Amino acid sequence: MARKELTVIIDVDGRDKDKVFKIREMPAIQAERWATRLLLGLAKSGVEVPDDIQNAGMAGVASLAMRAIGGIDFTDAEPLLAEMMDCITIIPDPSNPSIARPWIEEDFEEVATIFKLRKEVFNLHVNFSTLAARLTSAPATAPAASSNTKTSRVRSAR
Repeated sequence: MARKELTVIIDVDGRDKDKVFKIREMPAIQAERWATRLLLGLAKSGVEVPDDIQNAGMAGVASLAMRAIGGIDFTDAEPLLAEMMDCITIIPDPSNPSIARPWIEEDFEEVATIFKLRKEVFNLHVNFSTLAARLTSAPATAPAASSNTKTSRVRSAR
């Protein structure tokens, strides 16, 4: 099965409005190493990490990280944040979505765009929507067929 991908269209007023980005899931080994470095950074910063966190999968790591992210040192967080950005490419011409290229700093004109894209990277890897569906579905409900590519419009929380 191919890695998951997500197309994100920035739909917030500002200089990045209507820019299109593609996010691609990290390979499993890389994602596991990323999560391990996050957990080690949290533990190093004094955040209590449960002994059985590995049994909770990426969703468990995500839950812990969202509760404790303020406790991690920037020196530990910076390479993790950079690695998240490696999952992102830009589609410079939305009329030709088959052409994506690595981003360059000039592709981002709003700090909020970077924050929103990192959030989408995180969500793609922990798959909150699938987890929520599993938690709220009746046991007899069959999982819906899904593609590995999705589109998300990122809107302002205003």
